Amino acid sequence: MNAFWKTTRKTLTAFVLALVAGVTSMQAMAEQTFNWRFSNLYSRGTAYAEVYENFARNIETMSNGRIRIQVLYAGEGVGQTGVLGAVKSGLVQMGAIFQPAHSGEIPFGVVEIGLPGTTDDATKLSALFHEQGWQPILEQAYNQQGVEWIETYFQPAVYVLTNKPIRSIDDFKGLKIRAPGAYGKFFRELGASPVSLAWNEIYTSLATGVIDGSIGSNLIDHRDGNHVEVAKYMYPLPVAGAQAMPIIVNKKAWDSLPEDLKAIVKTAGARHAQEQLDKSTVWVSQAVADMEAKGLQWSPEPSEADRQAWRAAARKVWNDYAKGDKISAELVKILEASGAAH
Repeated sequence: MNAFWKTTRKTLTAFVLALVAGVTSMQAMAEQTFNWRFSNLYSRGTAYAEVYENFARNIETMSNGRIRIQVLYAGEGVGQTGVLGAVKSGLVQMGAIFQPAHSGEIPFGVVEIGLPGTTDDATKLSALFHEQGWQPILEQAYNQQGVEWIETYFQPAVYVLTNKPIRSIDDFKGLKIRAPGAYGKFFRELGASPVSLAWNEIYTSLATGVIDGSIGSNLIDHRDGNHVEVAKYMYPLPVAGAQAMPIIVNKKAWDSLPEDLKAIVKTAGARHAQEQLDKSTVWVSQAVADMEAKGLQWSPEPSEADRQAWRAAARKVWNDYAKGDKISAELVKILEASGAAH
């Protein structure tokens, strides 16, 4: 009996010590402060830079300062093409990426952002990610890259701005268009020559004739970059109905967070997505008005034949990406069966 109680006391003592250690560990984690750097895609003072700042501040506020975030803007230490690598390596803990700039590492990201010919209906796009299967596929794919996929956010339709009017779809032939990733393939189908440039290089490249036109992430980009000063013609058909871009976090940094802070970052990501959508809708109308006041003109409405050629070029791009890699094939298959396709 004495031996039994001795064993029991030892077991109880070990349990209590483990419990105390666990509580102490949880308290220590609760008191720990995490200092993150967040690299985003926009220059200081632009409309979207403010939205990224709000995202960072929301995390700090919701975590009661347990996560502190230094926001890094375009060109501040990490260029657009270096964001994914910086997050993977831990140089920065969090980043907003433009997937076509990393197509060599994440070819599926070009499908994720939105292929030509996708819908501009945010409800259908959200369902594609959160209800129809894209999210778990992307989470796993990004995990394999050493990063955590936090949330996607949508920006408005993508349009092309040119330095001369496009009166027929044949006018795109021979033009040099800043259009990375799938957008570049799309314009190649139309006879143009795609060029890949960072956003902050567009103005100078248009002004010096390095390129004849450019897409922006949306119309607000064209306005904020003052692109209408050097290219005044907007083609009326959207290249893509919207763009979906993720916030990603270094996997080791993510795994080091306690569960409550992970939930806070996820919640802040969802709020960020809603703010992007709400403000974009208002800002696009204002951006168009601002550019028209500076001389923006819309190219003539395309003919039905031009519209059909536009759609046919988009579908060729879909087929190309479905053949590219396994993840892209899965995403395209779901896309084709969803309501997110035109």
